Amino acid sequence: MAEQILLKHKVVSLDGYKASGGWTALEKATRMEPAAIIDEVKKSGLRGRGGAGFPAGLKWSFIPKDSAKERYVVCNADEGEPGTFKDRELIRMNPYLLIEGMAIAGRAIGAKTGYIYVRGEFAREAALLEKCIGEAKVAGFLGEKLFGSGFSFDLHVHKGAGAYICGEETALLESIEGRRGQPRLKPPFPAVEGLFACPTVINNVETLAAVPAIIEKGGAWYAGIGAGKSTGTKLFSISGPVKKPGVYEAELGIPFKTFLEEYAGGMADGKKLKAVIPGGSSTPVLTAEEAMNARLDYESLAAAGSMLGSGGIIVIAEDTCMVDALLVLARFYHHESCGQCTPCREGTGWTEKVLRRFEEGGAGPGDADLLLSISNNMVGRTICPLADALAMPVISFITKFREEFDAHAAGNTCRMGRK
Repeated sequence: MAEQILLKHKVVSLDGYKASGGWTALEKATRMEPAAIIDEVKKSGLRGRGGAGFPAGLKWSFIPKDSAKERYVVCNADEGEPGTFKDRELIRMNPYLLIEGMAIAGRAIGAKTGYIYVRGEFAREAALLEKCIGEAKVAGFLGEKLFGSGFSFDLHVHKGAGAYICGEETALLESIEGRRGQPRLKPPFPAVEGLFACPTVINNVETLAAVPAIIEKGGAWYAGIGAGKSTGTKLFSISGPVKKPGVYEAELGIPFKTFLEEYAGGMADGKKLKAVIPGGSSTPVLTAEEAMNARLDYESLAAAGSMLGSGGIIVIAEDTCMVDALLVLARFYHHESCGQCTPCREGTGWTEKVLRRFEEGGAGPGDADLLLSISNNMVGRTICPLADALAMPVISFITKFREEFDAHAAGNTCRMGRK
């Protein structure tokens, strides 16, 4: 098992967090120059754990150094990707780790204020964060002149209303500002003109929670964990017919086969592996053979034809109909499209409609190719990647499991024996 960085301690009390070594990294950061903090994060190789995998230190360095505007740190805790539930677990296990990471990020970019944007369904997690923030303020770990320095930082929790699109960083900013959550055209990018038209850094829960350990032990230490450019550990949420579904912290680069067998306990009794979605529902599916030969890191999964994404591993067994599974995804993305871009608004709707034809016995021999055509006209043609998030699974499902779609179209009967 990998060294535990994020899940090392389960603490939901201020005293417990302090006893486990909490706040030492923040105290150290208040004595460091902001540029030195950013350099350590750059050295660590930490990449965004929300799905994009963009280097966190590089993102922080984009904040204009000569801007007279306020600066903001925003945490994206709007975890809505189907198959992904690791940020929620991290908040439940150690909310103070996120709070400390955000304060350090604030010191690095010169921000006095931060916002945690929490998914609307996470009511208990939002309440827990508000409680912990309040305790940290009373204890002097948030607020004015932290640790006797000139650095002040405050935090606020902002609850969303349950829209998946608000996981996209600019739609999230729109929502905080009180408008409908729809993605913005870029440029300008949030680092230059983000929250309230001010320079803003946006990272997700897991990314920010990794920062205290990096500052405490150094970027070089963190870079020594993992594989190549995929440094550090990663939280993986695994679901499906496995013996031990849940959230696990593993070193990046671990073989999927090892993760499945040693962390998740292998396949559930009587189940045989058919396919794996490795990084949340928006990433291309892998066949069982591809998955068992893959490693869980950014580069390896890209080489295998998929993405690490959010680390939401969805295991699919042999007795699962791939048409069924794809229809579930299409229904979700159609419902969650904000409707701003025509290829997404219409493409997700048409995809669901055609897939329903397969399920209901009305598909024709050309409908699988029609789905591929729709998807190819969605990829890369919208303001945000939501259209791609459906198109990529559609293309991979049909390409790798074409015989199931053709069987539905030819005989109107599912290969799994269901009408």
